[in-house]
Amino acid sequence: MPTFVIETPPVVTLPVVGTEALFPVRRVYCIGRNYAAHAIEMGHDPDREAPFFFQKNPDNLDTSGAFPYPPHTSDVHHEAELAVMLRSGGTNIPVSTALDHVFGYALALDMTRRDLQGDMKKAGRPWEIGKAFERSAPVGPVHPASTVGHLDTGAISLTVNGALRQEGDLNQLIWKVPEMIAYLSEYFELAAGDVILSGTPSGVGPVVRGDTMEVSIEGLGRMTVAVV
Repeated sequence: MPTFVIETPPVVTLPVVGTEALFPVRRVYCIGRNYAAHAIEMGHDPDREAPFFFQKNPDNLDTSGAFPYPPHTSDVHHEAELAVMLRSGGTNIPVSTALDHVFGYALALDMTRRDLQGDMKKAGRPWEIGKAFERSAPVGPVHPASTVGHLDTGAISLTVNGALRQEGDLNQLIWKVPEMIAYLSEYFELAAGDVILSGTPSGVGPVVRGDTMEVSIEGLGRMTVAVV
């Protein structure tokens, strides 16, 4: 048996609805500006240009129901998203068979240090400092596609302290889930355990300590996350 020079990091796992088995996470891909109204509110053209992606780290995913307000920022924004979990992968996956690689779906948040992200944009630098910080992706349990089907339509919303902030429908995604998988597979070798966050509708905005966020997607229920 091999030995390691340091203690091996734990495998990041997510609970799966209806079973005690866990979904192991390999990578986390996030698509940017995938709803037209959100692209507009961020100051961009909503036309169907080629998609772009950034990454979070597997251990940014957090199922605790608490979001610790991060350091070095005064402008943290919520972004409600659909998470797509892959059971298999490959390269150059056709759109027509892309959904065959999906294990299931979950509610998720792409929490963003918007001020730091804005600084990086102005400097032409990567966004990780604004996107990939600790516990920046609250996520709910995984719902197997064998149970909930493949989600191509359905209301998505987010409230803060009971007030509606974000509202949209999965059918408004500019790049649909099969297209995202196919496009990503042209540039990366996708594999079982990969997670894709599919973008957020308009209405993103700041939260502060003491706020309570609630994300809802039709077919996946609700997820409550407290800002602490």
